Amino acid sequence: MIKRSVIALTALIAAAPGLAAELNINNASADKLAQLNGVGDVKSQAIVDYRQSNGAFDAVDELTEVDGIGDATLDKNRERLTAQPVE
Repeated sequence: MIKRSVIALTALIAAAPGLAAELNINNASADKLAQLNGVGDVKSQAIVDYRQSNGAFDAVDELTEVDGIGDATLDKNRERLTAQPVE
């Protein structure tokens, strides 16, 4: 019984990264963006400000054009992000 529980818990933990919902960088709030790995309040606000000044992102890779967002930060979060058009 305990062995099955441990196996089930291990499987759940292994699947957890895939369970994270995608975050659309074209309409996510600064609060939502701040929850990303390596992104806090200042960087998340910079993303929102950039989006408001330059329009929607065409691709997730464009995040590196935002001051403070580099390749390492993007790579840590890439699987969670999407750049879907917003109507």
